[in-house]
Amino acid sequence: MEELFQISNNLVKKVAIHFERSLVNIINWNARLIEIRGARGVGKTTLLLQQIKKQFGANPQTGLYISLDDPFFFKNSLVELAETFIKYGGVQLFIDEVHRYTPKYKESDWSKEIKIIYDRYPGLKIVYTGSSTLELYHGHGDLSRRRSTYVLNGLSFREYLEFNEILTFGELTLKEIVLNHTIIANDLIDKTKILKHFRDYIQIGYFPFYQEDPLNYYRRIIDILALILESDLPSVVDITFDNIFKLKRLLSVIATSSPYTPNLSKLRENISITDHRTLLKYLYYLDKAEVINLLQKEAVGNVLLRKPDKIYLNNTNLAYAISPALTETGNLRETFFYNQLKNNHQVTYPPKGDFMIDGQYIFELGGRNKDFSQIQGIDNAYVIADEIELGVGKKIPLWMFGFLY
Repeated sequence: MEELFQISNNLVKKVAIHFERSLVNIINWNARLIEIRGARGVGKTTLLLQQIKKQFGANPQTGLYISLDDPFFFKNSLVELAETFIKYGGVQLFIDEVHRYTPKYKESDWSKEIKIIYDRYPGLKIVYTGSSTLELYHGHGDLSRRRSTYVLNGLSFREYLEFNEILTFGELTLKEIVLNHTIIANDLIDKTKILKHFRDYIQIGYFPFYQEDPLNYYRRIIDILALILESDLPSVVDITFDNIFKLKRLLSVIATSSPYTPNLSKLRENISITDHRTLLKYLYYLDKAEVINLLQKEAVGNVLLRKPDKIYLNNTNLAYAISPALTETGNLRETFFYNQLKNNHQVTYPPKGDFMIDGQYIFELGGRNKDFSQIQGIDNAYVIADEIELGVGKKIPLWMFGFLY
């Protein structure tokens, strides 16, 4: 136990707190059980360590960080650790990587043990993180009525600017952008070369680990994708190694398309999946793992069994990692827009235009010369133009939608 405290204290001491994710201000840290899901590499561990440093810095034994892939848990259970932690005066337990837990007892799992801890020790608060695939996980312990769940995404364009000490600016609402984009953009473009930084963000800005090793950034993204496909997904759903290879081929197809409108019969043939329902199931799994984003006409119903109208990679950095020489501009624009909007808004595919947001706004995306011909006569329809600093009227710069979180 002393070794775990030492590891936790060392990590907390080293973590910087000059920049914090916007999610920090949304989480109710007083809740007894908090779940934070997110894709690999988006900064979940850093978020936990920063919270411990702020909340328990003067008394480190009251807040403990543990990763469930630590060798300590080869011989000790999570329940046993919690019991000892309370005896040491523990107040809040921060558990990282719950999906990587190998239980001491065969009939147990991480969800069952967290439920036992929650019920047995009402004075102890618990925060745990896990892969995005946790949404697909059905464990022995039902935590749904006990936990408060939050999702940590990669850096928004706004967060990227602040993280790199380029510009600090508050979050914008969608309504503010639609109504006041010219005034807001005028203020922002006076402060920095916004288009240059936006181009950089599209290539290297989504994952905060870029600064650690810029030369190997894309290699690390490929490694993350491999872990998601080869470890995270097989741990929660039934998927064979052969089909994992087929999913990798599918990602390459999506990355180089303009954007990808699926013909499921042709797609099944290209990646050698014979069953229609199996392909839909795998697309659904990749969406939940935050590897891809599925766009559909309707926001309700059984998404698992519905053919998507378009398929995008989850973020633009994935496209550069998977196929840097074949990135397609139109695909990158729509991938960025969908990625930034889906966090707090309902995104669907409209009869005309590229995206409908919250059943209210229609957006058509394009380059600097994009006109209104494809959305003519539609109420609440806007052109979102890339490669412009400043918009006028219903023509809005694409980069501004990176300020939504």
